[in-house]
Amino acid sequence: MCIAVTGSIATDHEMVFPGRFTNDFLPGQSSGPLAGVTMSMVVESLDVRPGGVAANIAFGLGRLGHRPALVGAVGADFGEYRGWLERHGVDTSWLRVSVTRNTARILSTVDDSNNRIVSLYAGALAEAHAIELGAVERGIDLVMIAPGDARAMLAHAAECRRLGYRFAVDPAPQLGRITGAELRSLVDGAEYVFANADNAATLLATARWTSAELLDRIGTWVVTHGVDGVVLATANAEPVTVAAVPGRGTVDKHGVADAFRAGFLSGLGWRLDATRSAQVGCLLAAMALETRGSQDYQLDPDTFLKRLDEAYGPSAAADLERRLEPLRPSEDHCIRGYN
Repeated sequence: MCIAVTGSIATDHEMVFPGRFTNDFLPGQSSGPLAGVTMSMVVESLDVRPGGVAANIAFGLGRLGHRPALVGAVGADFGEYRGWLERHGVDTSWLRVSVTRNTARILSTVDDSNNRIVSLYAGALAEAHAIELGAVERGIDLVMIAPGDARAMLAHAAECRRLGYRFAVDPAPQLGRITGAELRSLVDGAEYVFANADNAATLLATARWTSAELLDRIGTWVVTHGVDGVVLATANAEPVTVAAVPGRGTVDKHGVADAFRAGFLSGLGWRLDATRSAQVGCLLAAMALETRGSQDYQLDPDTFLKRLDEAYGPSAAADLERRLEPLRPSEDHCIRGYN
């Protein structure tokens, strides 16, 4: 099953400031309190990691043995990142390489009080709307329209409907940037719509739909509730709740939602039902939560099956045992790091 993933592709630059931002703000010369602000800081660490929602999802699919087609826009500086994704099973053949912009970057600085300053350089992401899914010559079975450039997301949804492609969409990050009409156009006809508990109500309010009206236009609404699990809602049926996988500590929440989507889509790629797919997603999300970085979790088949058995019973592990067999490393298997 060919799954194409569209959306943001970026590198994450994470810095730690040893202090509190509020102690280092210097008022400018203009009138009024903090009317002009200058801040200069020396950070104590810099971690550069691969990221971007679409790339994170594609990475997770690749780690579970799929060969997803990553569809998005990058810069000429993408070479090292491309190699990393390819080594982890991601098909990067269909990326648009900008001749004028670099790959998107997210610059994040956190202080001792967990305050955070984040800047986004969109870069090549601004060109994603020019990409045509019809140019992907792999026979697409499902398109995951992940968060990215709003124009690109709308264009991809329209193209999926025109070409008859099944598609899933996560509109949440665009809820404050698009109109109700655009949101309705984005999700209309989607087989799966992803949201979390915090933005599910905002989605309905922006679209000016009730939950019943939304379910009349889509297949399944997948709403994540953190430690309370996932709710799968479809029209004319009782919602199904899938329990979360018990965590083993929280290291980094960044990329957890992307890991869930990767696990869920992996289940669909294996022709599992939505409930079992959500269970796979919950386990991959737990593993991401326990690891720093959105593409640094390790996937050992035996450990994965054991945790799946503990969380959901032996039948869940049995459903995946054969599917995870290709992930067992050969004697000469080696994957080099990103840096």
